Amino acid sequence: MLKIEGLNAKYGDIQTLWDISLEVNEGELLALIGSNGAGKSTLLRTITGLLKPAGGTIQYNGVLLNNRSPSQIVGLGISMVPEGRRLFPQMTVLENLEIGAFPKEARMKRDSTLDWVWAVFPVLKERAQQIAGSLSGGEQQMLAIGRALMARNRFLILDEMSLGLSPLLVKTIFKIIVQINKTGISIFMVEQNVPMTLRTAHRAYIIESGRIVGEGDAKALLKSPHVKEAYLGIS
Repeated sequence: MLKIEGLNAKYGDIQTLWDISLEVNEGELLALIGSNGAGKSTLLRTITGLLKPAGGTIQYNGVLLNNRSPSQIVGLGISMVPEGRRLFPQMTVLENLEIGAFPKEARMKRDSTLDWVWAVFPVLKERAQQIAGSLSGGEQQMLAIGRALMARNRFLILDEMSLGLSPLLVKTIFKIIVQINKTGISIFMVEQNVPMTLRTAHRAYIIESGRIVGEGDAKALLKSPHVKEAYLGIS
């Protein structure tokens, strides 16, 4: 579905990604874990067209994404929930969701998609006319995910969705992500919450200093000595 081969990325003269290769299969819930500054967000910016690759290829269902604009990439079937949610705080919950349905096909099916989002996030339906900026942190994260779902795409990228949320809310959000994945939507999840992520994902990659340094079954990686020492504080 998504295939990245030999990807390099730079900010000006400074290289930040080196020879990244990874693959997300159809229907898979794949995780990318790494510490702050490891290159996770740079990789997502490159996949979504916000940063042009300095080398290598990114393909989605066989279509090369290297020179596509962000809007074209959304139109090809990829939606992203950005770090920090990036909602329109002065607009209502409903208005934020409606903005997510901007691709032509999504606009045609907006009402049925909205019914689905209401079913996934009942609290958002209760707050449909509430100003987005007045929602709690967990509700704002749900709204950001719901807005991405409104595009009706089959590939969802999640960037640090648990950031700033309480442990209880994090568990709730992860359960919802599993529920969404079970509908057939492929998910590429980038997270610093390593324990919860590896318990939830099917497979995972580890990125450090702009390079992929490990990959495998997510639950197996949770038992890896390197992961225990570097990310769980267990020596």
